[in-house]
Amino acid sequence: MKKKKLHTDFRDAIDFVNSYKTPIPADVLLKLYAYYKIAHENFDNPGSKTPLINAFKANALIQAKNIDQKAAMKSYIKLVNQELR
Repeated sequence: MKKKKLHTDFRDAIDFVNSYKTPIPADVLLKLYAYYKIAHENFDNPGSKTPLINAFKANALIQAKNIDQKAAMKSYIKLVNQELR
């Protein structure tokens, strides 16, 4: 996938998720969260006020830690297409 197309498809997938009206299952949300953070190279600690949510987010990031930025974008797009579209 060419870099420009990948970025365009990724942005479209993000916009689709942001406009999604039906509740998204927690396991899918956590995967999307991890892929999004890695794709944006944002390795800050989760910022939730709830410690349990922070733990789940941190765990999702740990599970996805071995993928690079490009793979994270592709995984995000694939997950959106498989689970939400």
